[in-house]
Amino acid sequence: SAIVGVLVALSIITLVLCLVRVEDVTLPPTVKYGMVFDAGSSHTSLFVYEWDSDKENNTGVVSQTLSCDVQGPGISSYANNPPGAGDSLRECLDKALKVVPAARQRDVPAYLGATAGMRLLREQNSSAAEQVLAEVAKTLQEYPVAFKGARILTGEEEGAYGWITINYLLDSFTKYSPKARTWLRPEAANILGALDLGGASTQITFMPEGSVMSQNGASEFTLYGYSYNIYAHSYLCYGQNEMLKRLAKELIASSPSTRVQHPCYPKGYNETVSLSSFRGSPCTERGDPRLSLRHSSVTLAGSGDASACRAALRKLFNFSACGHSQDCTFDGVYQPPLRGQFIAFSAFYYNFKFLNLTEGQPLAVVREAIEGLCTRSWEDLSSSYPKENPERLPKYCANAIYILTLLLDAYKFNETTWSNIFFQMKAGGTDVGWTLGYMLNLTNMIPPEAPASVKGHRPSLWAAAITFIILTLVLGLVALLL
Repeated sequence: SAIVGVLVALSIITLVLCLVRVEDVTLPPTVKYGMVFDAGSSHTSLFVYEWDSDKENNTGVVSQTLSCDVQGPGISSYANNPPGAGDSLRECLDKALKVVPAARQRDVPAYLGATAGMRLLREQNSSAAEQVLAEVAKTLQEYPVAFKGARILTGEEEGAYGWITINYLLDSFTKYSPKARTWLRPEAANILGALDLGGASTQITFMPEGSVMSQNGASEFTLYGYSYNIYAHSYLCYGQNEMLKRLAKELIASSPSTRVQHPCYPKGYNETVSLSSFRGSPCTERGDPRLSLRHSSVTLAGSGDASACRAALRKLFNFSACGHSQDCTFDGVYQPPLRGQFIAFSAFYYNFKFLNLTEGQPLAVVREAIEGLCTRSWEDLSSSYPKENPERLPKYCANAIYILTLLLDAYKFNETTWSNIFFQMKAGGTDVGWTLGYMLNLTNMIPPEAPASVKGHRPSLWAAAITFIILTLVLGLVALLL
């Protein structure tokens, strides 16, 4: 009887195995990676992103895996040493390869986008700009990644990709629904505008009420199955570093002395400027007959006068070029009426962070804080902020007043709409900038992978079968012992 019991048990096991149906089983999506270098005018950063291969409406749901700041200045500073531009990227590339699985590295698309610093270098010396990009490409091609190119972005592209980043991070395009277990477009999507201030240029991007009349500022994107028409414009030479150079040149040209009063610098602060330094940028290289040929350098002496600083900064804008047109900012540039809320990042954020202003402060409070900053002496500032960069510290007054002039007088924000501007540098733990938007848009060009299938057992049936088999074996062993 024991032998019969064992045979019965074996027969039941065989029958169960036959009844468990083998079928197609869908494997979970694989993870894809992408790398984007942000080669700005003053520094370069590398960002590594990842997303599932089964994309949502042909756009990857991308998250940031790594950010790495490249040591040294921006790649445009290597005009006289192009190989140095490529070598500067190696440390961050090595770090990136540590977070990407070795089996995936060869498939990782890697891009380098250069912005205003390289746009200026291309204007000044196109062959030097090409050599810098060639050396950067040469370095990237040495690494086990799918290098897709190094190129100079237009200002409008930079602005548009920053706009995509902001709206993606703040769930304006799509949001995950735990109930539906899928990504859905918000019913009342709040599409935000983007304000970016870099070292050499500044960008404004938003979705206007109607169509964009000027095709020069029009861009169209399709993301997550929806099309968006936006206005984007970039102002070269209006970044904060180039603004400071242009301001210094204007002050020096307006004074015959070798010691020039600088109303935006704090009292007690002196800076010696070489006149030859103005020839290092297309923004200031144009000769000015007012500059004395007898002097090679001039001392800028801070006077801490906020009103005079504001007046000097306004001279950098050509407001008269717009005439009486309401759809114009400055220098004769078309801009449709502002719409909605805006995120101000990069130098907008860092300068207002220094002022220690909380979010949503009225414009009057902001003006008062800036006035107070501009009246402080250099001795007071340097002792109050011993850890602050001594080259950056004396320029916060000029930067803050410049930002107010740009936002209020140029872009036409006012006392009421000021509350629509939010100064941020991160959202959801991810850096705000153009690189994520660039990666998101590029994922539209990367075909989605069909979910991989294998022959296998349905997990629930397999678990039931295993349980039944174990129970049968136990019963068989009991029968054998008896």
